[in-house]
This record gives sequence, structure tokens and C-alpha cells, in this order.
Amino acid sequence: MEKIVKILSIRDVTHDVRSYQIEKPDDYKFEPGQATEVSINKDKWKDERRPFTFTSLNEWPFLEFTIKSYHDHEGVTNELSKLKAGDELILRDVWGAISYKGQGCFIAGGAGITPFIAILRQLHKEGNIKDNQLYFSNKTSMDIILKEEFDTILGPNAHYIVTREDNPAYAKGPINKEFLLREIKDFSKPFYICGPDKMVADIGQVLTELGANPESIVFEK
Repeated sequence: MEKIVKILSIRDVTHDVRSYQIEKPDDYKFEPGQATEVSINKDKWKDERRPFTFTSLNEWPFLEFTIKSYHDHEGVTNELSKLKAGDELILRDVWGAISYKGQGCFIAGGAGITPFIAILRQLHKEGNIKDNQLYFSNKTSMDIILKEEFDTILGPNAHYIVTREDNPAYAKGPINKEFLLREIKDFSKPFYICGPDKMVADIGQVLTELGANPESIVFEK
């Protein structure tokens, strides 16, 4: 299935992340955390498919993607950053393995936060955010996506880590075994991990070593 849709509006989220609001096809449904393959409806780019996660809620009248653009090469995300309202994208079928399994701990690196945005928005809307925790790692404070919204949704349960900046407002360093032992007291809860492949693999292995149930560690396989 392919659907051609127009971009309705675009807004800057950080210095290299933008939010794209686009037309929602009739009967197009998804679960928070799911994604689709997207391409740009231009001759050179139609077959250049990339997976992007929906950051809107299913009930919204439009779809939204929150996308980091990489300007160091002439790829899809760089081309997306040049688009404007009225330009067209091509959507395909919905897929994705990241879904909410119950109260737990969300661990994200950089743009890996995107599958969690709709999940946390949905929980917040339902009044069901409970004691979910977010640990969100970025290179610098300027890279933190939607910090104000996460602070509103999670309050003190939103934790931010930076790896390349000395800032007293944030923890510094990698999310490693020492960090997890210091921050997390209960490893029996679900864990949701998304970020660079090595980060996901390393954290998943450490969580298992610390007693987490591998079946309760949710990531995109």
C-alpha cells in the first residue's frame, strides 16, 4: 500500500530536529510506538524509503513525524529538512515491535526517543502515566527533544543525561552498568530501549545481567 500525502506544516523542535504534520489518509490507523516507511514524492527520492515512527496519537486528525536531519551527507533526512508545507510524502504500511507492556523504564538515546513520544503522550492523555521513568541521553542539552513536554508528562521522573557537555543541571556519562545500578532499584519491571544499535545491545545485555527478564526488554528487533 502506498499513500501520497501533503505536508501540512513544519516546526523546529531543536537545532536539527523538525516536526512534520502531514495529511492523514482515511482509515489509516497505528498503535503508539509503531512506524512506517516514508519517501519523498520527487523523482530522485521516491524509492529512497526510510522508517519513521509516528509521534502523533491515532485520534489526531493529522499524522506527525519528529525527525532528526543529518546534514553531513545528501540523504533523505537532509532532503526532508529542505521541504515546506505543500510538498508531498509517500506513506506505506504500518509496522513496529515497540509497544507498551506496562509501567516501567524508558531508556532512549538521541533520536531514539521517537517511538516513546506517542506512547508517553497516550499514557498522559489517559491519566495513566503512573510511575514510568524516562532516562534520555543526548550529546548536549541543545539536543534534547521535547524536554518541556516530557517534564510536563513525567515531572521528576524525566531524567536527562548528556555525554559531551559539563552542565550541573544534567547527569553526565554513559548509561552503563554503574549508572543503572545507581538509578534503578527494581529490575523486574519492563524496560523499553531505543537508540543507536550498539547502545541498545549493550544496555539490553547489562539489564539481563542485572536480573531483568529478557521477555520484558522491549526494543525494535
